[in-house]
Amino acid sequence: MSLSQAFREKSFDDLPGWDKDDHLAAFAAFRRSAFHVLAKPYRSGGLGVDFNAFTEAYAAARTVSPTDRREARAFFERHFIPAHIAAESGGAGLVTGFYEPVVDASPVRTERFTVPLLSRPADLVDIDDANRPVGMDPYLAFGRATPDGPVEYFDRGEIERGALVKSLAGKGLEIAWLADKVDAFFIHVQGSARLTMTDGRLCRVTYAAKSGQRFTGPGKILSELGEIPLEAVTMQSVRAWFKAHPQRIDEILWRNRSYIFFREISASEAAAADDPELGPIAAAKVPLTPGRSVAVDRLLHTFGTPFYIDGPSLAAFDNKPFRRLMIAQDTGSAITGQARGDLFTGTGDAAGEIAGVVRNPADFYALIPRRLVPGAGR
Repeated sequence: MSLSQAFREKSFDDLPGWDKDDHLAAFAAFRRSAFHVLAKPYRSGGLGVDFNAFTEAYAAARTVSPTDRREARAFFERHFIPAHIAAESGGAGLVTGFYEPVVDASPVRTERFTVPLLSRPADLVDIDDANRPVGMDPYLAFGRATPDGPVEYFDRGEIERGALVKSLAGKGLEIAWLADKVDAFFIHVQGSARLTMTDGRLCRVTYAAKSGQRFTGPGKILSELGEIPLEAVTMQSVRAWFKAHPQRIDEILWRNRSYIFFREISASEAAAADDPELGPIAAAKVPLTPGRSVAVDRLLHTFGTPFYIDGPSLAAFDNKPFRRLMIAQDTGSAITGQARGDLFTGTGDAAGEIAGVVRNPADFYALIPRRLVPGAGR
């Protein structure tokens, strides 16, 4: 696998603010991936950053324990070379934000709690080139098993109108019940949540699968309908619109055909993420680190890759221009493109306030293992 020409080699001196970042915080996130890959390697992305090239850096991360930012910075400079990667258009990339909501929930349906979070249905099957029926949308990675072969799965509107109740009644798909349909939708968007259960438990759920259709954000829909100016679209403005127009919630949400299924995290996963400051275990199978984990396009990039992201117009994190080393540890349906990232902001309402307003241009610098860069040396 050869490295894509999309990467343009730089020096660490070319990275704005590199010397002022907290590399120790980024190292802690990188180290979690270094231990995870002992059990299961990551898949190499399509841009040619071969997972096997990380072997030396991962081995070192498992054995060294930097005590300050200077030592952590030296670790990354020793094992990697920065390379700028522009958007496909040739310009700057784009960052948005995501977080882990905390929501009240019930283990059973009640008069108040009527909106379910569902586990993966038994008839939902993975689709790839080996079993994709002729004529099925090549985008679809999931389908519904039928006696005549797989077909497209029920979409959001069909599911919420009762399609699963009719086909899988009594299968116990409901993990928990929420009181608000909009809260449930944004949990779908974020891909995880902490549920404060009415029986006193704390239940953590994370992404398990999806119906497969393309994601269409409600902000985009409301902008196209002339309800919210595009430049004013944030999670907060969308929530406010839904609150003011409760009779139109289904109309808007059902235009997003994608539907997410969840699973409750296991005891072993809960033990791995028992630090309350850490987020959910996401696609890279490690707990996300607030302000240091980034979701990327998994088809293009390799999980575990460090990215230095320069977004000078973004100041929502600490009222300073955003210039941070992040680790690629998640992905998402809306995160497509070589210079596209979704920044994990943390857990709870305060993190949500940050995530909801992040939509900024940014320059992406991938830290490439030195062995992949001809002439980089040691």
